[in-house]
Amino acid sequence: MRDRQAKNLGLAIVGAGRVGLFRGEVAARHPQVGWIGIAEKNPERAKFVAEKLKADFVTDSYEELLSRPEVNAAIISTDEHLHVDPIMKAVEHGLPMLIEKPLATELADSAKVLAAIESAGIDAVVGYTQRFRRRWLAAKEKVSAGQLGDITLVTSRAFMNRLVAIDNYKRTTHPERISPMVISGTHALDIVMWMMQGKTPVEVYARAIDKALGPEYKGIDATSGVVTFSDGTIYQATISWALPVVWPGAVYSLDVGIVGTEGVLTIDDTHRDIVLATSKFQGEGYAPDATRRVDFMGSYPPGDMALGELRGPMREETDSWLNRVSLGLPTPAATVADAHKNLMMTKAFDLSARLKRPVALPIDAKDDIYS
Repeated sequence: MRDRQAKNLGLAIVGAGRVGLFRGEVAARHPQVGWIGIAEKNPERAKFVAEKLKADFVTDSYEELLSRPEVNAAIISTDEHLHVDPIMKAVEHGLPMLIEKPLATELADSAKVLAAIESAGIDAVVGYTQRFRRRWLAAKEKVSAGQLGDITLVTSRAFMNRLVAIDNYKRTTHPERISPMVISGTHALDIVMWMMQGKTPVEVYARAIDKALGPEYKGIDATSGVVTFSDGTIYQATISWALPVVWPGAVYSLDVGIVGTEGVLTIDDTHRDIVLATSKFQGEGYAPDATRRVDFMGSYPPGDMALGELRGPMREETDSWLNRVSLGLPTPAATVADAHKNLMMTKAFDLSARLKRPVALPIDAKDDIYS
């Protein structure tokens, strides 16, 4: 086996919320991480996470953290609309990055970030965590090996209860910029586009519904549409994040079907194989709610807490990235180009639904209805 020169990591975590803590706990146990610093604006949260991770440095300034001489890698895990500035600062310092999706919430900013990262030759990946679950890795392997022949049709259906939607709408002053496709549908889209690597999408035709979340939150309930590719392949995508709170999926329930000229692959990712029913409040998932008593376990995308540690795809993704940066090992993580393309396509779904007509792909910043 070829010897690899291990690189000791000084890790900056910008944003110490739920995901920053998850990834930080994984990093704190990684043998090549020798220093951890945290930038978090909420002082109580910063103190809590710093104590959990035994962090070496804590500040409320990402500029101060990213300028520290110990730092040679960064995780950007702020709220979605706050990614751009810390990413650009990390680019200035030449830091490899793991960035939570999306790169930005507006296409112009996403394009700016993509150009800066590529121009500087920065090694950066984006947190599309579902790529690290075994079922999707196995599906990718079969598709890449040609087991299905030429892919001709893909379908995806994502169902979510409305807790994630409500949380997002409550945290924003611009509800018109929040949509199920941009915030959550992007995960299913990324998986599908990963399976269809090499094919070029040329048109999307979509419709949206706003009867459940619209009156109170001025939000979108569901979006459904069809993507056509240059070779005639079709992808039909549907997402609803307006199911009742009692819907048992803690977050994500997904069905995918992939049809090719030589075979078919169906993936049931609805998590109905492990069902928890309890008379006690369990506090699981993205936004725990005391009225819920039944849950599809495993439907929270980062994974599950078990024996005091996060187990599942976010742990594997974080370990994989740390190995990539410290040892030069490959990883199936999404590239920044993948992430920008995903954002562009989700916004094209919303644009088509708003215009009620097909939209040619790709779209650019001038077509971004949220800018």
